[in-house]
Amino acid sequence: MVLAFLILAIVLVAVFTFLNGFRDVSAAVALAVRTNALTPSIAVLLAAMFNALGVLISVPFALAISQSWVVLPPGLNGVTVAVSTLASAILWNVFTWWRGIPSSSTHAIVGGLTGAALASTLLGGGVVADVGQSLWVLVLAPLLLSPIVAFAGAYLLVVPVTWVVRHMQPSVVNRRLRHAQAVSAAAVAFGHGLQDGQRGIALSVLTLIAADALPANGSSPVWVIVLVLACMALGTLGGGWRISHTLGHRLVRIDPLRGFVAHLLSAVMLFVGAIGLHLPFSTTHTVTAATLGAGTNQSFSTTNRSLVIRVLGYWLLTPVMCALLAFVLQLAQSPLYR
Repeated sequence: MVLAFLILAIVLVAVFTFLNGFRDVSAAVALAVRTNALTPSIAVLLAAMFNALGVLISVPFALAISQSWVVLPPGLNGVTVAVSTLASAILWNVFTWWRGIPSSSTHAIVGGLTGAALASTLLGGGVVADVGQSLWVLVLAPLLLSPIVAFAGAYLLVVPVTWVVRHMQPSVVNRRLRHAQAVSAAAVAFGHGLQDGQRGIALSVLTLIAADALPANGSSPVWVIVLVLACMALGTLGGGWRISHTLGHRLVRIDPLRGFVAHLLSAVMLFVGAIGLHLPFSTTHTVTAATLGAGTNQSFSTTNRSLVIRVLGYWLLTPVMCALLAFVLQLAQSPLYR
């Protein structure tokens, strides 16, 4: 029974990672495609390559996360917690993609783990250790703060960049910044791989440890790294254009200068969060907030306020709905381990 659910959990990790790449490719390519810095086909190929590279670099950080986030209960109970968490995140991610809403996969995992852990504890199936401190303090706080920093930083960064190019012809500015934006889009894709590649590897390691298929202090198996890398790259190649349309066309009007600013700031934040601070920053939240910040700093209003409010509502709903879904799924699996 444990082996069957372990296989199911690994399959769900693969699906979750594929969807992560499929949905979050918009964060790297939407603005570059919108401003004609890159064609759609070149953009997704570039994003897939740098996403995969980011996943490879993220392996040491993923191991650190698996040792500091949570400890799943041993045996079947711990594996079912992982299954409930992943299934709830997958269902919510599919729903938000269908609605064209950019939302955080990491927020979905945080909510799912919390709901599944609560159900497990209430049913006496085992306590998910450190779920309160690790998820809500070390994880949720950075996720809530990063959009605020991204919005404010991008808004302010428009000013010095505009000053630097003030004497150039608009056509020259747009051409040069389109070239720069192609580079910054690749940097965002690399940062996404750094940040989100950690999630799939860490969840796999936690589940393997719970199933007693990996020592508690063991390194991540090579096949897990290959699985996450391949699924992330394949998902990116699929291109979640529903969300890309929202970011590039519906949320705010973006020119090459502001697109470059949004990508540059987002990439820096993702690098610093993953490598410097070892904190999870949502790529989707960071890029969306930076896009709004850069786009808002214009002489005329271009922001779709009703859509912004809708997106913020979904951001708040993501951990709550995933917690509820995971709670119900964990209750449904409880007869197996009680």
